[in-house]
Amino acid sequence: MKKGIIGAGNWIQDRVKTIDRWPGEGNLCNVLKEEAAPGGGPANVLFDLNAADPSFPLYAAGRIGMDAEGDYMLNEITRRGIDAKYMLRTPGRTSYTDVMSGEGKRTFFHCRGANAELCYDDLCNIDAPAKYFYLAYLLLLDTLDSPDPVYGTQAVHLLKTMQEKGYETVVDFVSEAPEKFRAKVLPALPYIDHLIVNEVETACCSGEALRDENGKLLWEKLPAAVKFLFDSGVKKTVVIHFPEGACAGLPDGTYLYVPSFYIDRADIVGSNGAGDAFCAGVLYGLHENWDLKKCLTLGGAFSNFNLHSATASGGAVELEKMLKFMENAPLSPLPEGMA
Repeated sequence: MKKGIIGAGNWIQDRVKTIDRWPGEGNLCNVLKEEAAPGGGPANVLFDLNAADPSFPLYAAGRIGMDAEGDYMLNEITRRGIDAKYMLRTPGRTSYTDVMSGEGKRTFFHCRGANAELCYDDLCNIDAPAKYFYLAYLLLLDTLDSPDPVYGTQAVHLLKTMQEKGYETVVDFVSEAPEKFRAKVLPALPYIDHLIVNEVETACCSGEALRDENGKLLWEKLPAAVKFLFDSGVKKTVVIHFPEGACAGLPDGTYLYVPSFYIDRADIVGSNGAGDAFCAGVLYGLHENWDLKKCLTLGGAFSNFNLHSATASGGAVELEKMLKFMENAPLSPLPEGMA
């Protein structure tokens, strides 16, 4: 029986700088702390899962440079016991991001590096005994996002190939201009089994805003957003997450909303990787055939622990601790008007 997850896509060296305030353009702030850590969707998801359950089979796939940052990334993968067979090295530099983290916000200054070269041929021959193939982030993988004469993009071709190999496909995106987003993402939806995205990315897909002009979550529009993604081709699970909580649906019309766990704003060290942590928790639950509510709740626990660290996976803890946390931890209030 297939077990475990292949994590493919962006492998990024994060340089996380915790700052004392958010400066306006041309102004100055102070760097209080600086940390180097692995980042990018596959690293964040796989490392969170490994911290939760070291026995869980994990496989890393992507491109890193022939540089010190690439050596560091490969060492971080292998020291966790994650299979690195499908990690490729390329001349030039490993992708990196300067992450400015402060006041509960973060901004990214990104160098695409080796990730820009990752292509269909690098990944199509993967043959690991895993259940899921996770790919992130579309719209930040130049060659995989490039045109394909048959499938629209190389990424779509890859997802189709992985489904034909028997993997259940999981995809995450980065936010982009809506017109670019729809052109690259909508053709991929029919080849995605499990879609786990935030409310901004969902709005880019559907063209329907999920927050008003004051930033208030339009929770009453969430069921229609889930239905849109299924109608556009997603096969098995749609999950939309946001700071207030998460909602999810199944093809049979099942829909539910789960609030996030409460955390005092003063206790938030950083939100870098919080969405990926949520994804990791949901994937673990889906993989273990848990019911949808428990999957979302575990995703919320993964994300809550993530907020206690400035780095993308530095807050990850063992599964037993998260399950204990889930028993009694207070929840955030439901959105106004939701019973």
